[in-house]
Amino acid sequence: MSPLTAHLLRRKFEPGVPSSEFSVQWTQPSDVFSVLLILGGDVVRRALAQVAGSAVTPVAFSFGWVAYSITAVISAIGENKLMPPPDCACKVINGRTGYVRENSSWIIGRIMRDFESWMDGGMRNGCIQSHLHGMLDQQLEKDRCAAEKKKRGSGKAVAKRSRAGLCVSFYKADHARPGYPGYDLAYFIGFASTVLQIGIAAIPCGMSGDWGIFLVTVPGILLSFATGSLSQWSKEKWACRRNCEKTVILTKGNGSQHAIVIIGDGKGLDLEDLAAGPTSVDVSASYTTRITMILLAILWILLLITAAGIKQNTWFLLAIGGVGTLQNLFVAGWRRFPSAFGVPLKYIDVIGKPKVMNTLFEVESKYSRVGRSMRDTFFPGKLSPQEEKKWREFEEVADDLDSSLTDAESTNW
Repeated sequence: MSPLTAHLLRRKFEPGVPSSEFSVQWTQPSDVFSVLLILGGDVVRRALAQVAGSAVTPVAFSFGWVAYSITAVISAIGENKLMPPPDCACKVINGRTGYVRENSSWIIGRIMRDFESWMDGGMRNGCIQSHLHGMLDQQLEKDRCAAEKKKRGSGKAVAKRSRAGLCVSFYKADHARPGYPGYDLAYFIGFASTVLQIGIAAIPCGMSGDWGIFLVTVPGILLSFATGSLSQWSKEKWACRRNCEKTVILTKGNGSQHAIVIIGDGKGLDLEDLAAGPTSVDVSASYTTRITMILLAILWILLLITAAGIKQNTWFLLAIGGVGTLQNLFVAGWRRFPSAFGVPLKYIDVIGKPKVMNTLFEVESKYSRVGRSMRDTFFPGKLSPQEEKKWREFEEVADDLDSSLTDAESTNW
């Protein structure tokens, strides 16, 4: 008999071993928390970007912080920044020159992404929503008439479109508040989550004297708050000039339903600067920020090693991480008003027609050069002779208006 055969024959047949191992693992999960700590770093980064600004940034201790700390070091050293790129692509158009810039700002990206939730102050039947419904109804009538011309009785079967034409909403900037983190639900829920985590960590300490969970939780909370307290966040998030007179247009581009016109009025942020990102203003991560991020990453790794040594009451540790992760997910995805980013806006007007060109004509007639600035984005192709003639007339009116304003300023001087 070969040695291998003899060894196999001596082994016991124990089908109950996996069952007992699973039972032990689900009773006291070991090393699970340390593994989970290295997952979900992107969620942590977005949550920090949402509420960063002040010295206190309440983003809860959660799974993903170790992974985030490593990527943050790479970002701070290699890219000279902490803020993530915007998660909603859009364009920023100068309302006078028509210059188009691709957005690189987290704030502008979120303002554009969440527009439909804040455009009427959160009301369901506000001015913009009502105007948009009217546009869709007009388009439905046109579609039904066109269907009836082709085949009598077919108009009733035509469904209402979900979008039609272009709806342009006008806002005037109020006094901007750079560094304002937005004291709303997304901000304050971080404190509530932290208190709950401390309470959960205190349970095993009070019941059996196991202070290991508390030892991991409290330093984790302190490290998470310390990371969000860096002034670099505020510098990057509001990397632009203030008290701007510019008029800018925010839009997702050709084919989008909405465009947002923001008139600076000498109070707002320079959104063109902001759209360029930190590259437009010298806000590169300083040596102090880089060294701080390296030290924080080292401390997070040490905390990970410490957490890996906990073998008892690990369900409490998982519950604490779960609470923090839920808070991170909530904050990262929460829809906020522009004022929560320090960009308060006052609604002034809405213009929209089922045909995009008609919308631009009306915009230009009421707000000189704004419609023309939007034209190339929404109509990159060749115009009809009638449209070209109309735009030449608008151009002459705009030039005359500029000349009269220049003469008035010269007289005042």
